[in-house]
Amino acid sequence: MWEELQETCIRLLAALLAGACVGWEREWRDKSAGLRTHMLVALGAALFMICATEFAEAVGEENRGNHLQIDPLRVLQGIVGGVGFLGAGAILQSRGQVRGLTTAASIWAAAAIGVACGMDFYLIAATAVVLVLVTLSIFGRLAVRIFPESSESAGEADSPPAIGDGTADNGSRPDSGWTPPSN
Repeated sequence: MWEELQETCIRLLAALLAGACVGWEREWRDKSAGLRTHMLVALGAALFMICATEFAEAVGEENRGNHLQIDPLRVLQGIVGGVGFLGAGAILQSRGQVRGLTTAASIWAAAAIGVACGMDFYLIAATAVVLVLVTLSIFGRLAVRIFPESSESAGEADSPPAIGDGTADNGSRPDSGWTPPSN
C-alpha cells in the first residue's frame, strides 16, 4: 500500500514539475496562462489518468468474469476535450488578429505531459518538456528573426489586448455603439 502511495505521489509531483517547466517559460514571457495554470493542468491531467487506471484495476479485479469494462482511454478523451475548452479561453480575437494560440498550445501540451506522468511514462514526459521548451524559447526567437512582420513571431499573437484600449470586449469598442456608464 505504501509503495503504491509513493508511486502515485511521484507521478503527481513529476506532472507538477513538468507543468512548472512549461509554465515558467510562459510566465517569464508574461503570457496570460503562466506558471500556476500549466502546473495545475499537468497535475489535473495526471490525476485523472491515475484515478482512471487505478479504478480500472480495482473494478477489473472485483468483476472478473462479469461484462463490466472500464476504459481509461475514455478518460484520456475527456481530458483532451476539456483542455481544448481551456485553451480556447486563452485565445482572443481582436481587430483581425488572433492572439493566444501559442499559450493555448502550451496548455494542451502541459496536459499531455501530465497524462504521460500519470501513466508512469516519465521518459516520454521529460522528452516532451524539453521539446516544448525548445519550441517556445528557441523557435520563438528564430521566428522573430525570420518572420519579423508576422504578428505571432513578434509576440503579439500571445499577448492579450489591454483593457480599455478599444480592443478588449468590454463594451467600449468604438464600433459597439455603447459605452459603459461612468461611476
